[in-house]
Amino acid sequence: MKRICDFITRYMGVLVLLVAVLALLFPASLCWVAPVWINPLLGVVMFGMGLTLDLNDFKVVFSRPRDVLIGFFAQFTVMPLLAWLLVKTFSLPEDLALGVILVGCCPGGTASNVITYLARGDLALSVGITAVSTVCAPLVTPLLTWLLAGTFVDVDAVSMFLSIVQVVILPIVVGFLIQRFFPTFTRRAVAYLPAFSSLAIALIVGIIVSNNSAKLLQCSFLVVLVVMLHNVLGLSLGYTIARLLRLSNKKCSAIAIEVGMQNSGLASSLATLHFAAFPMATIPGAVFSVWHNISGAIVAHFFAKGNVGDRVE
Repeated sequence: MKRICDFITRYMGVLVLLVAVLALLFPASLCWVAPVWINPLLGVVMFGMGLTLDLNDFKVVFSRPRDVLIGFFAQFTVMPLLAWLLVKTFSLPEDLALGVILVGCCPGGTASNVITYLARGDLALSVGITAVSTVCAPLVTPLLTWLLAGTFVDVDAVSMFLSIVQVVILPIVVGFLIQRFFPTFTRRAVAYLPAFSSLAIALIVGIIVSNNSAKLLQCSFLVVLVVMLHNVLGLSLGYTIARLLRLSNKKCSAIAIEVGMQNSGLASSLATLHFAAFPMATIPGAVFSVWHNISGAIVAHFFAKGNVGDRVE
């Protein structure tokens, strides 16, 4: 079982891609799963994150606040602004524009920690930035969405805040408490958590794609192009910012991955919950979920070569 779980975790990008292609070409294979299951599945992923969090993960916030703040502010400035520039440049229709902006305004994805590990980057910094951006997401994500998308859609920031608390923060807190008070159970479960999270992410993508397959096929090229640019430019700018601030290779890798990889499942969840009048708004999140795992695996390969022998300062 351990080997199977390790295999699933290592090839998560391939798994997500296969599920997405299956759901796109044969939507009946997954469209029977209602979109309402997206939130519980996302909660499972966040619960797994809570189980793996430890107070030591937050020590980096206090021991290296400059590094964490660089990653945090890059996360919530680069990706939202890139999203806004891309929707304007390509004159995207309102529903797709909303979806791209939602992706840009969400915190970093949990997969970023796995990719940073594979890239031999600064894993402690990656986990610290993910934790801080996720904890701040209930306030920052609705505010940024309102600022960038509020001019063309009605954004209920308060409802979004409550949804993020319910879907993201509460499962993390429950997982953290179980990890704190039931360490024996946690030690047994942690080995299998990445695989279960990978399966949950793949299923979330499959549900979204299968329920919107016809619409996705109509605009597939444009959405894929915008999503790819959003992710690749995010990775590039994240790395460039860290490099200009003279951070080490390992830190640059971690910040680039944190900036470029988003919690796109949360973006699709928010689109489903709060923007039902814009059904296509779920699509950019689904495409991003597939693509950023592929690009993440690619950049991890290149970063790993440059990070050999580099020490965390």
